[in-house]
Amino acid sequence: MCFSCLDEVKSFYEEYASRKGFGWKIRSSRKWQDGELCYLILSCSIEGSKVSKNLCTLKTLPTKVNSCPVKIVIKLDKDGLWYITKFEPNHTHKTSPTKARLFKANKKMNLHVKRTIQINDYVGVRMNKTFQPLVKDAGGHENVPFCERDVRNYVNKERRAIGKEGDGKALISYFYQMREQNSDFFYDIDLDDDFYIRNVFWTDARSRAAYEYFGYVVTFDTTYLTNKYDMPFVVFVGVNHHGQSTLLGCGLLSGKVPLDIMTNQCKAIKNAIELVFPTTRRRWCLWHIMKKIPEKLYQHNEYKKIKFALKEAVYDTFTKETFEEKWCFFIKKFELQQNDWLNGLYNERHR
Repeated sequence: MCFSCLDEVKSFYEEYASRKGFGWKIRSSRKWQDGELCYLILSCSIEGSKVSKNLCTLKTLPTKVNSCPVKIVIKLDKDGLWYITKFEPNHTHKTSPTKARLFKANKKMNLHVKRTIQINDYVGVRMNKTFQPLVKDAGGHENVPFCERDVRNYVNKERRAIGKEGDGKALISYFYQMREQNSDFFYDIDLDDDFYIRNVFWTDARSRAAYEYFGYVVTFDTTYLTNKYDMPFVVFVGVNHHGQSTLLGCGLLSGKVPLDIMTNQCKAIKNAIELVFPTTRRRWCLWHIMKKIPEKLYQHNEYKKIKFALKEAVYDTFTKETFEEKWCFFIKKFELQQNDWLNGLYNERHR
């Protein structure tokens, strides 16, 4: 077999290992003189296990000798393709396809899961309360490629991420210099019990002034990609008198409380807003609501006409009276029954 790139080889062997029920690892590799990788051995994770010479009789699970020979050898040829030159499929131990998802090499957390864990940890949601909804959304434990302990380990790792390699000290030093240049520059750093940086918020003088004028409705945006610390970059955005988005900073200041905060339907964010801004009204993001049009109305015979009429009512009306007129016409024409989704859309747009 041959593959066009190394990632394809790893994906292939990862799927094979999952189906057969064993963990895998990179055993060894070699490079050409120019530094390009040209040779790789992927083996069973139990390969090379040895027993310590000083055995401890108090251990309940002593290390076992099990030098499993399972492996594949792949080489990069002159044509730029990776070829499997050797394949050994026979294990010296039992495999477990039903537990393969919990092997170290197969454990994965996508960006959505990581963000959910981070948000829940910030607002004080317990680990088991975070893990159970993830299991439910995936359709059962067998579909979740990690366990509750991995959630706890990820939280601990994320709390210490910013503090590594001296980046935390550099960040604090930078904020201090900005504060020296302008006293209106504001920053706040959240530390854990071990004094590692967990969250960082900052806003400059211009953003603070913009918030005083345009901070009545705030959008809480977490859609930016994560950085090398696996932490999402979060911004607070408002709209100025020209209808343009304006950055309000990465943290809201005490004093003026926004009338509305627009977010998605995340319960953790809802709880946080109620705790910090009890008088602020949390509103659903219109984009998130409209994104569900196909899901809610696709089965209707006149779906395309409904979609056009609905978007016209939502986006092309500028007064409550015009919106009411088009909304009533839309509901009556297509004989739609008011449901939770339509009621939520109506309430958000009517405001």
